Amino acid sequence: MPRPRSDHPTPSELDVLNILWDRGPCTARQIWSVLNAKRKRHVTSVNSLLNTMVDKGLLTYHSHQRAYLYEAQIQREQTQAELVQDLVGRVFAGSPSDLVVRMLGHCQPSPEELDQIAKTIRQYRKQQEKK
Repeated sequence: MPRPRSDHPTPSELDVLNILWDRGPCTARQIWSVLNAKRKRHVTSVNSLLNTMVDKGLLTYHSHQRAYLYEAQIQREQTQAELVQDLVGRVFAGSPSDLVVRMLGHCQPSPEELDQIAKTIRQYRKQQEKK
């Protein structure tokens, strides 16, 4: 039985999107090369994945010389926001603090990262006070 279609990118689709968000438009061969360095994959599997992502509206492509250049059609920040919102809702019963507690316990951020998190919280509070 096939897996139900997700509203969000799958882990493999996120791998491709991260490549395109970081590097900009790439050929299928370039995408395959990056993915293959992390985990062995067949070129045909990557091509099938790219075609599926085009069908889902996650990517577009255009002809460039003798290859297709693929480009992300969704923004990184918007995708991250939607995935976090879904995660908080489904896994943490809508509690952002439960997510943060689990993240801090599991990821063990560096002192610099903790400082950045604290700074972000202070900035968020200031914005909320202005509303």
